[in-house]
Amino acid sequence: MNLPFDYDHVALGAFGGTTPTQTDFAAARVVILPVPLDRTTSYVPGTRTGPHEILVASSHMELWDEETETDVHHIGIYTLPEMEFPFASMDEVVAEIRRVSGEVVAHGKFPVVLGGEHSITPPVVAAVAERYPNLSVLQIDAHADLRDSFMGTPHNHACAMRRSLDHATSLTQVGIRSLSAEEAEAMPSLATTVFYDHNMRRDPAWMERVIDSLGETVYISIDVDGLDPAIMPSTGTPEPGGLGWYETLTLLRRVIERKQVVGCDVVELSPIPGLAAPNFLCAKLIYKILAYRFGADVRRR
Repeated sequence: MNLPFDYDHVALGAFGGTTPTQTDFAAARVVILPVPLDRTTSYVPGTRTGPHEILVASSHMELWDEETETDVHHIGIYTLPEMEFPFASMDEVVAEIRRVSGEVVAHGKFPVVLGGEHSITPPVVAAVAERYPNLSVLQIDAHADLRDSFMGTPHNHACAMRRSLDHATSLTQVGIRSLSAEEAEAMPSLATTVFYDHNMRRDPAWMERVIDSLGETVYISIDVDGLDPAIMPSTGTPEPGGLGWYETLTLLRRVIERKQVVGCDVVELSPIPGLAAPNFLCAKLIYKILAYRFGADVRRR
């Protein structure tokens, strides 16, 4: 089996910690890809340490999920080593992320990508869309990320969703509460449905409207600044407002129950030294997504 990396060892920090039986790449249904990129962050840096801290936190999780009544770790979760980026340009960085994520998807795995800044999402979406045409993207985020270019590059984290639309059929944006005039002007011409944080909850059926806006095949991208900074302060550009924990889980569970979710990422964690709760939240959020997505498969074993 040729792995996406030229390594013959498992990453030092396996997602969920050490279990009695380690899953190899061939047997795994889920592959964790840590992408510690921090090149275009425009306020507080630090996303390069996000993947490591998520993996460390995940090793302290209990693996039984009381909501789905499963230990989804049995589905087979394999953690790749952190990617390395000895490249001068963002073009090369993006190409490498697309190559590696493409290998993961080509092997039939469910990719879970740990960021790292949000600019990692478009090349992953590109790789997933090659295998799953007519792909929709569900974005949970404070920021629209629809600039065509920012700070001299179209691969800036502020352009993440604009670049994702180069590959996806549609985009649904949830929790948006920060955008530029340029983005607001461009939105009507883009294949995006926006749920603004300031008014979406006035509609009791907003989650149903989110689901209805998506195609049948969905990739989920979660920028952690989409969550309320009261529970997620560890991010580069925290915005007041945002989704709460159970609100986020309810939305994700409903989407996963109704659509074919084929991959996800959690990005923009910028760990604060000494503050473990946000790191643990990210690890738990990923595990909840996997429990929703694969819990029924585990119960049928």
